[in-house]
Amino acid sequence: MLANAPAMTDIRSPENCETMLDVRAGVDATDRELMELLERRFGYMRAAARIKPSRDTVRDEGRKAQVIANARADAEGRKLPAAELAEIWDRLVETSIAYELQVWDRTRS
Repeated sequence: MLANAPAMTDIRSPENCETMLDVRAGVDATDRELMELLERRFGYMRAAARIKPSRDTVRDEGRKAQVIANARADAEGRKLPAAELAEIWDRLVETSIAYELQVWDRTRS
C-alpha cells in the first residue's frame, strides 16, 4: 500500500460519496486494487511462459478473441461502455502477449 493512502475501509462507496475528495480517494484506491489484479494477471503470463513448450504457442488468436468477447459481454451485463472496454482489453491482451514473449525468451536463453 502507498504511504498516506487511506485504507479501503476508509473509502466511501460511490453511492455514499459526498465530496470530490471522497470520489478521488475512491478512484485512487480502486486504481491500486486494479494494479494488484494486473500484477496477478501478469503472474499468470509468467506461468504460461514457463508452461508453454514453444515460442510459437504464446500467441493464440482464438484465445485472444475469447478473452475480449468475455470482457465485452461482462461490460454489457454491467451496463458499462462495452466497445471501449473491449478496446482496452485488446490492448491488455496484446501487452500480455508481448510480456509473455519476453519472459519466454528470457527463461529459455
